[in-house]
Amino acid sequence: MNRSFSSFAIHILLLISIPFTSSQTDENNNLIDQICKKTPFYDLCTSILNSNPLTPKTDLKSVALVMVNNILTNASDTLNYIEGLIKKTSDREMEQALAFCAESYIPVVKYTLPQAADAITQNRFGFASYCVSDAVKEVNSCNKKFLGSVTLLSPLGDRNGIVQKLVDVASAIIKQLLKG
Repeated sequence: MNRSFSSFAIHILLLISIPFTSSQTDENNNLIDQICKKTPFYDLCTSILNSNPLTPKTDLKSVALVMVNNILTNASDTLNYIEGLIKKTSDREMEQALAFCAESYIPVVKYTLPQAADAITQNRFGFASYCVSDAVKEVNSCNKKFLGSVTLLSPLGDRNGIVQKLVDVASAIIKQLLKG
């Protein structure tokens, strides 16, 4: 009898918690929806924030931190990709352009984006905004290295484009933090 009572109690607890969990999920999705509507790339924003199980969907500051960390992940992957391309290419002009891009991405990955994340954690949103803006300047300088060449086609266009869009989304979220 004790065993069936325990089983019954578990079923009741499950039934009570399901509507709460569903309601909580709706509230989280609503917060993300509200935040992402104020960014230039709504679909990208919601996709990243809703697909990341680690996203603490409770407040704007946490969402901004998740987005900056997502940029850092993408920028790190792009830097690794660039370094791999440098090793494979035999074209001197391509190698130089890729080396320039690597030099642009290194400070973004090692310093700028980690500083942006720290600044968000410390409620220094103005500095976080500055860091994220600086990151996009470096990505743009990489893009320009290929745009100035008649003979080179950038193997980084899509990757740089994604990082650019992520930065635009993060910048919009940080601006929301600045407004309070």
